[in-house]
Amino acid sequence: MARVVHFEFPSSNTAASCKFYESVLGWKITGWEGPQEYWLVTTGADSEPGINGAIYPLGNGMTGTVNVVDVADIDDVLARTEANGGQVIMPKSEIPGVGLLAYIQEPGGNIFGVMQAAPDAAM
Repeated sequence: MARVVHFEFPSSNTAASCKFYESVLGWKITGWEGPQEYWLVTTGADSEPGINGAIYPLGNGMTGTVNVVDVADIDDVLARTEANGGQVIMPKSEIPGVGLLAYIQEPGGNIFGVMQAAPDAAM
């Protein structure tokens, strides 16, 4: 089975969204040091149930919450997506030190990410 390991919230105002979640829910939010604006969200201690996520600027075609699922073999999942009526909407790309990421859409219209973790990455 594949588990949801990360969520992403698109925002039209990332500064306001970050402040809101920090103030209302007590989440810890820090900037990612990657090539685009992306704010990492820690929702609680790793020893507690739940997942962490991110906030990013609205505008890349995603308009709602996107969940990211951990998979063992991203190429296999992408092939099975198309074979089963789904669509790859963003081909796999590498996030250095993190893993391979792609976004797919299932036949009912839901979009989610699939992530094959890098061998040394903690998920």
